[in-house]
Amino acid sequence: MSADLLIFAYVAVILGALGFLALYYERREQGFLPSPSKDRIFRCESCAFVYTDDEDTDLSRCPHCAKMNEPIEF
Repeated sequence: MSADLLIFAYVAVILGALGFLALYYERREQGFLPSPSKDRIFRCESCAFVYTDDEDTDLSRCPHCAKMNEPIEF
């Protein structure tokens, strides 16, 4: 075997192992992240209380002062 082929094989094996480890740890980490909530976020215009409600709710009543509020748009 020539020296060029040995160096190429060495570098290819190291890069392949690093790529495999990167994919493995990326895939492993995805299992632990919580999925984003589909709830809508509301902020009361009267008392400034921030709360959530179901995703299909267009108007929600504040649990503190009972005022109807629209969801916050980001």
